[in-house]
Amino acid sequence: MALKIRLARGGTKKRPHYRIVVADIRAPRDGRFLEKVGAYDPLISKDDPQRVVLQEDRVRYWYERGARPTDRVARFLDAAGIAVRKPRNNPQKAKPRAKTLERIAAKEAAAAAAAEAPAEEAAPAEKAPAEEASPVEEATPAEETSAGESPAEESSSKEAPEG
Repeated sequence: MALKIRLARGGTKKRPHYRIVVADIRAPRDGRFLEKVGAYDPLISKDDPQRVVLQEDRVRYWYERGARPTDRVARFLDAAGIAVRKPRNNPQKAKPRAKTLERIAAKEAAAAAAAEAPAEEAAPAEKAPAEEASPVEEATPAEETSAGESPAEESSSKEAPEG
């Protein structure tokens, strides 16, 4: 019979409370178990000793008899010094996929182009203050109209005869 040391959920909706139990792997999560060996309350702060309570002697007994903990329970056992948990590392899962790599490359190309463009525009802009026209010249109405028309001619040319 294969055994697991796992969590069995209790509590109400959005107020979980777990029992740490030794159960046959074929038994349902919250169903039949052989022995309750601890409790876990995720709502208690992480530094509180009542968050995870284990009967260490019983956990060691079942661990020696071949019961294997689930990942979450293995973390608890590692913190309690009962068992050593191997850190998991899957570098393949952390790699971005093909479409993500394309998006990253496009974003880097756009950023590089944007970095070059202001550098080219900054050089003429440094010369521009010396060549700027005075503020009085900018406000003249002659520049706003076309070179050949005066403001009076402009309004009459817009009113074309009907026909």
